[in-house]
This record gives sequence, structure tokens and C-alpha cells, in this order.
Amino acid sequence: MQTAIPMPHETEALPQPYLLFLGDTVEPSYAKTAFGLRDWARDRCLGEFACETARVSTGLPFLAPVQARQAGARAMVIGVANPGGHIPAAWIPLLVQALEAGLDLIGGMHMRLSDIELLRNAARALGRRLIDVREPPLNIPVASGAKRTGKRLLTVGTDCALGKKYAALALAHAFQQRGVDVDFRATGQTGILIAGAGVPMDAVVADFAAGAAETLSPDADPSHWDVIEGQGSLSHPAYAGVSLALLHGSQPDVIVVCHEQGRERVLGYEHYALPSIEETIGLALTLGARTNPAIRCAGISLNTGALDPEAARAAIDGLADRLGMPVADPVRGGDAFKTLVNACLGEQAG
Repeated sequence: MQTAIPMPHETEALPQPYLLFLGDTVEPSYAKTAFGLRDWARDRCLGEFACETARVSTGLPFLAPVQARQAGARAMVIGVANPGGHIPAAWIPLLVQALEAGLDLIGGMHMRLSDIELLRNAARALGRRLIDVREPPLNIPVASGAKRTGKRLLTVGTDCALGKKYAALALAHAFQQRGVDVDFRATGQTGILIAGAGVPMDAVVADFAAGAAETLSPDADPSHWDVIEGQGSLSHPAYAGVSLALLHGSQPDVIVVCHEQGRERVLGYEHYALPSIEETIGLALTLGARTNPAIRCAGISLNTGALDPEAARAAIDGLADRLGMPVADPVRGGDAFKTLVNACLGEQAG
């Protein structure tokens, strides 16, 4: 496998296991970091902790920081990705409580733990660490637009927080199971916590974002695949910029479009209707062809988590018939997912 781009904390591994902090979250989609770690790094997650007003749970045991420390936890991870990436004042006493219990703090928010004076002072006095993983590498170049060797797959979405990371992780795992030389390339805080390396694309200065995507997925053997975690949406009223930079810099040979069944409005921007899947495919192929004219869409990753198995199967089959391409829910797997993997690799169903 190729060498992943290092993060600033590469010289020392993140302290594990984790206690997941859910803050005062009431919208499950904003707790995607906690859910991602629960689902893809379960062996590193001992429990969860939250404010009294939180209405979201990962289903892990609720542990006070002192209980988590006694159980072996070494750090509390902020498992929230709220709009703007801010840390509310109401969280601070609970974060200090974790430091006092002997836990380091790991954050992936836009607001850095190290920029909060109360946390900085407490950590210094207690001999604890504040680790911000949303720190891009230094000296990122401006994108060159030059074609790189190797093969690349990028997950793109009709919206934020609907399964791009899960799809990329599942596809990378499926490729590996087939003996394909593959790397998962993380582009957000949760993916970085899972993979241990990556680039937090939305923390990169705009002029260098496409260059960061190029650096994330360097020249590789012609048979090697990089499966790149998508971010945002090309049609999002706030986050389209990072999506376009990632598309241009990744130069994907293949895209998989991700959508959540039943979602009709942009998350957090309900006055905007979601674009159709057909629109999303067309826009991604048009814009992606600027840096890779051979770009193609292999199929759709459909998040059917809110449906029962029968309804999910009907939704998947109906969309596949409508679009004339593979559709699957990577979490459910099955023959539909095998067909999607075949299409990504350019193989015939068999």
C-alpha cells in the first residue's frame, strides 16, 4: 500500500481507547463523528458521555469521565460535527471534568481545543494533552492539475452527512477482500480518527485545497486504488467549495454518488431542496472531467438506514431500474453491493 500523508501528531499515536463526547446534540446527523467511530473503530470506544440536554446516543454505555478512566479510557473524543464547528460554553465544564479525570481531549472541530483558555490552563495544570486533528499539513502546494498514476475512486453526495465516509470505507474494505492494492484516504476528522492519517479538507485555505487533494493521493502503481472520502456536496449552498476542490484535486477515475433515501431538503438549510441524483451525477461528471476526462459514475450508494429490510430492498431495486446502474446500501451489503463493487473495478457481474 502507499504511504498516507502524515498528520501533525504522527510522531505519537492518538491515546486510546476513547470515551465519546456527544455534547448537547439533538440532531443525530451532527453526531456523525461519534457514530463513525462506533461503527468503524468499535474496539477503541468504551462508552459515551454527554450534557443532560443531549438527545442523541450511540448506544454505548454512558460513563462519567472518571468511570471511563477506571475502565481504561485514555482520551475523550468530541464526537460532534455541528454547523460551524464551534464548542459551546456549556460543554467546557464537562471537558474540564474529563481532563480532571485523567483523560486527554481529542477534537476535530473548527474551533480548536488549544485556543480555549480554560481548557489550555486546565490541561497544563493537570499534565494532559489537547489534540486537534483538524490541523492540515504544512506547506501544501497549489494544485498542478498534472495527471497522476494509479486509480482513484471518490464518493460524492447529494448532501452532507448521508454516508460518503461509510461508502468509501466499505468499498475500500471490499476491494481489499478481493486482493486489490487499496488505501482509504480520509478527508475529514472522523475518517482521520479511524484511519490515523489524512487531510482535513475543510480546514485547508481555499487556494490550496485542490493541491491538498493531489497530495493526499500521490502517484501510485497503475494497479493501485485510492478510495477517497468525499466531503460536502457540489450543490450545497455553503460547502460546495470544498467538494469542488476535492473533485478537481482527486482526479477520480470513478465516482460513487451517495444519497439518503427519503431526504428531500438540505440538512440545516431546509429552504433548499436537495438536487436529484441525476443532477448530481451530471454535475460531478461535468466538473470532474476538467482534470480527468475519463471520469465515470459506477453507481449509487443509497443510505436506507431508516427503512426496514423489505422497504430498503424495494428502494434499492427501484432506483437501480430508474437509473440503469448499480445501486446498493454498503452497510446492508449483499449481492447489490457486490454488483456495485464490480462496477467500480470495471468488472462484469459474476
